[in-house]
Amino acid sequence: MAFADHPREEILRPVRGSFILLSLVASILLSLAPLTDVLHALWPDFAAMTLLYWCINQPQRVGMTSAFSMGLLMDVGNAAIFGQHALAYSIMAFIALLFHRRLHNFGLLQQAPQMGLILLAGQSVMLLTWLLNGMDFPPWDFFLGSVTGTLLWPLLASVLRAPQKPRRTESNTL
Repeated sequence: MAFADHPREEILRPVRGSFILLSLVASILLSLAPLTDVLHALWPDFAAMTLLYWCINQPQRVGMTSAFSMGLLMDVGNAAIFGQHALAYSIMAFIALLFHRRLHNFGLLQQAPQMGLILLAGQSVMLLTWLLNGMDFPPWDFFLGSVTGTLLWPLLASVLRAPQKPRRTESNTL
């Protein structure tokens, strides 16, 4: 394998803890936005996606505790079965942390299908908890949020990575 086959890795600036916290709070607010039925089916779980991004890129700062806490906040915000999102987010964070070195080496477009599988695993856990509590099977569009999340992954990751990118100075451009 030639050296040119490897993607060019960019050296990023350190991320501030306040930015991580702000992005997680904003993602919870986006996930809890009141939407119409059609838009709700297509709306990805931004909280899970943002959590996955930070688990991959800052595993020493965001991990299982953050995932469980965010899941409990989502359970309260959605008036869902208490612990449903917490369990799903914890499992998704565990998978992301387990494979974070491998996922970190991929480009954003190559990460997207893998993130889609992790999002699908999280939705499957939520579906199982839903069914185990005696609720009816959800409508056919239940898993569309994972598909939309997969498609939006490169955009979300680019937005979260933007403050970390090195600033170009005039001396670098000459």
